[in-house]
Amino acid sequence: MTPPDPTANPAPGPTAPGPTAPGPTAPGPTAPAPTAPDPTASDSTAATATAPPRPPLLSRALLLRFVSVVAVTVSFFLLLSAVPTHVGRGAAGLATGALMLSTVFGELAGPRIVGRFGHRGPLAAGLFLLGAPALALPLDDGAAWTASVCLVRGLGFGLTMVAGGALTAALIPAERRGEGLALVGLVGGVPSLVTLPLGVWMSGHLGYTTVTVAAGLAALAAIPTVPGLREAQPPKTHSPEGTSADAEALGMVAAVRAMGLRRPALVFSATAVAAGILVTFVPLAVPRASAGVATAALLVQSTASTVARWLAGRYGDRRGSARLVTPGLLASAAGLSMLVATGDPVAVLMGAAVFGAGFGVVQNATLTLMYSRVSRPSYGTVSALWNLAYDGGMGVGAAGFGLLAAHTGYAWGFALTGVLMMGALVPAVRDRRSRA
Repeated sequence: MTPPDPTANPAPGPTAPGPTAPGPTAPGPTAPAPTAPDPTASDSTAATATAPPRPPLLSRALLLRFVSVVAVTVSFFLLLSAVPTHVGRGAAGLATGALMLSTVFGELAGPRIVGRFGHRGPLAAGLFLLGAPALALPLDDGAAWTASVCLVRGLGFGLTMVAGGALTAALIPAERRGEGLALVGLVGGVPSLVTLPLGVWMSGHLGYTTVTVAAGLAALAAIPTVPGLREAQPPKTHSPEGTSADAEALGMVAAVRAMGLRRPALVFSATAVAAGILVTFVPLAVPRASAGVATAALLVQSTASTVARWLAGRYGDRRGSARLVTPGLLASAAGLSMLVATGDPVAVLMGAAVFGAGFGVVQNATLTLMYSRVSRPSYGTVSALWNLAYDGGMGVGAAGFGLLAAHTGYAWGFALTGVLMMGALVPAVRDRRSRA
């Protein structure tokens, strides 16, 4: 939109020689007599100066998509801790490892599947694979059976992440993508806070069969909503980055090679590494006498992250998401470094809050940037790459920090990790400069 011409509708009344308001004037050098303001001219000026209205964020299809978002969250998180707790220490690691390993495989295969079958079919298949096997978990508590079921559920979860993420991006207006993605994160994040501890409670008080059936039915119940998730066909224009809106979808290898996608993914993976460390080791690093502080810190971190994602989305839609990546990274590193004072409850809570805020900002900003740099057929690839950075980063962070802390202790481990996170400033700054 071009800026309004300040001479198009000057205020009525006496004016200096030069351009005058349209309309009849008295002849001669004298100024025209004052007249009542022309409401038409005023409205024209206001309309010219006012930005075009933003498209509505919520649509029927997006509201239906929220149903499957909540369903996936409930089904996954109800059993994430409940299954390892039920099967015991011997099979707990195998169950969680099988779940996350197959999730990665599902995310890797997801872009190809989505490219061939579209969004809705793979999403429905993912919901089925996530839900139906959960009903079979109570049949056998053995490690092999539990791990096998978790493998299938992980594939389903990975498919829902890729197909669902791509579909969500297609249902959100591009002008409000940051805010929309933040809203989806809120819709999925709040149930996860509740269902993770709820699953363990249900297993202990209502029985293992009850929680597995609830998790299975939650995913299966959302399948009928999938046919209603019809996104509007985009006009055949060009994306902000100059790629055709109906261009061929990127593969995973091409996406990793693309600097515009790889750099944000690297920055996000650095913060995901720190997130894996925080959620895994803060409960162990805090003295047992302050166990309540660890629980509060995890809640503070999750809450701060959710709120920050929302604020970052609203800001990014108006000012641009690229400028948020570096501040979010710095806040994440600062928050993790504050955890060196594991014996100080205030420092632990403050560190969790600062880290959560930074992590939420980076989550929203990187995902929004990555979607904005590809055509719609590549949304599945972006979703897969971002989720791989998330899951892989958290896994590497938890495993690597365990080895590091064994030699340095928790306090030094947090400090060193905060320093190492500064290495992600390189791709963050380069990406910002390359787009300037």
